[in-house]
Amino acid sequence: MRLRLSDLSACFEGVIPSIIATASADGMPNISYLSHVVRVDDDHVALSNQFFAKTAANVRANPHVTLILVDGFTGDQFLLDIGFVRSVDTGPLFEKIARQLKASSAQVGMADIMRLRSADIFRVHGIEKVPCPVETAPAAAARDPVSLPALSEAIKAIERQAEAEDIIDSLLGGVQRVLGYDHALVLIYDRHRGCLITTGSIGYPQSGLGSEVAGSDGLIGASVTSGQTIKVNDMSRVRRFGEAIGREAEATEDMMRRVAFPQLATALSQIAVPMTAHGTVSGVLFIESQERLAFREDDEAVLEILAGQAASALRANELEAAAAEPRRAPEQPVPAAAGREIHIVHHRFDDSIFVDGTYIVKGVAGTLLRLMLEWHLSEGRSEFTNREMRLAAGARMPEIKDNLETRLLLLRRRLAEKKAPVQIVRIGRGRVRLEADGPIVLDAAGE
Repeated sequence: MRLRLSDLSACFEGVIPSIIATASADGMPNISYLSHVVRVDDDHVALSNQFFAKTAANVRANPHVTLILVDGFTGDQFLLDIGFVRSVDTGPLFEKIARQLKASSAQVGMADIMRLRSADIFRVHGIEKVPCPVETAPAAAARDPVSLPALSEAIKAIERQAEAEDIIDSLLGGVQRVLGYDHALVLIYDRHRGCLITTGSIGYPQSGLGSEVAGSDGLIGASVTSGQTIKVNDMSRVRRFGEAIGREAEATEDMMRRVAFPQLATALSQIAVPMTAHGTVSGVLFIESQERLAFREDDEAVLEILAGQAASALRANELEAAAAEPRRAPEQPVPAAAGREIHIVHHRFDDSIFVDGTYIVKGVAGTLLRLMLEWHLSEGRSEFTNREMRLAAGARMPEIKDNLETRLLLLRRRLAEKKAPVQIVRIGRGRVRLEADGPIVLDAAGE
C-alpha cells in the first residue's frame, strides 16, 4: 500500500526530532535535526529554518533532500524523498509555524532565541517505511471517539447558565466529562492591562485564581494574539532543549502582588484554545495532560466548540446583565458592625487590594471593591448593583467596556478563597451584598 502524508499524522507532533540530510554542490553530506515539520497538504511539507546555515546553503545548491520522520507513538521511521520548492517568510503558513515555535520556546524562556527565519516548503516525491531489526512499539490503542450526545449535553449545559460563574464552571465541567481532562483553566483577557487572569480552574492543589499571564507569553499569549489554538504535545522535549541551552526564566514581578500560576509539574502536553465570539477573543481555555500526544484533531475540534460556546454565553450574559440590572439598589440600613477593625488598603497605581495585609486582587476587580467600600462607608449601604458599578468604573477607567461580570466573579472568588473578613455575596440578578465581620478602615495608599 502506498503511504501518504496523512498516514503519518503522529510524525508531525514534534515528539521525536526529525532528521534532514542534505549535500553540498560537490557532494559533501550534512545531517541536522529539525524542531518542526508541518504537513502542508497531501504532497508538501514545510520545514522550520532557524539555526542551520549549512543545511540552508546545501538546499539552495542541491534541492534533492532526504527527510526522516519518526512516529511518536510507535517509534517507526519513515524515509521521505523531498525536493525544495520555495521558502516563505510571510503569510499564513509562516505565521502558523512561527507561532507554534515561539509558544513552545517561551515555555522555557527561549522565545527570543528560537526565532523562525523562514518556512521551507518541499514537495514529497516518495515515502518509504524504514525496515527495523527490532520490534517497535505497538500502535497506540485507538481511543473511543468523542461522544456526540455528551458534547451536545455539555453545550446545552453552558447555554442554560445565566451567570458568568456558572458559565465558566460548566465549560470546565464539560471538558472533564466529554474528554476526560482533569487539569484545566479559564483565563479572561484584560485588554486594559494586556494580560489574562485566571478566573476558573479544576484539578490543581492551588486554584491559581487571580494569577496572570502576559498577553504575549507562551501558548496562552500566542492563542490570544493569533486567535488560534496552540499546542505542544511533548513538553519533555521542550524542557530538554531548554536545559541544553542553559537559559532559565527569572521572575521579575512584584511578589507581593503575584498569585502563583497553577502548573502540572508532570505535564507532557498542553493546549491553549481561544474563547472567541463574534471575532473577539475574550479569554483562553488552557488544558494540560500527563500524556504525550494527548490532544488529537478531534479533541481540538471539541475544545474549540466548547470554548466558543462559553465565549458567546459570557458575551450574552454581559449584554443582558447590563440591560436588566436595576439602576440603584434599594437603600438598606446597615447596623453598626461588631468585631475587630478590618484594615483594607487600596493602591491606586495598580488598583491592588490588601485585606489585613493579605493580597487579594488588582486591576478592575480591585476598583470594584474600592467602589463598594467607599459607598458603604459614605452612604451606609451594603447592597449594590452591577449597573452602578459598571457606570462608576467606566467613569474612572473609560477604556473598560466589558467583562465586568467576570471581574466581579474573580473578586468574589478571591475573597472567598482567602477567607477574608470581607465577602461579596450574590443576592440576585445584577445585585450583590457586602458582608463584613467588623468595622472597615479603608486606606487609599499612594494618593
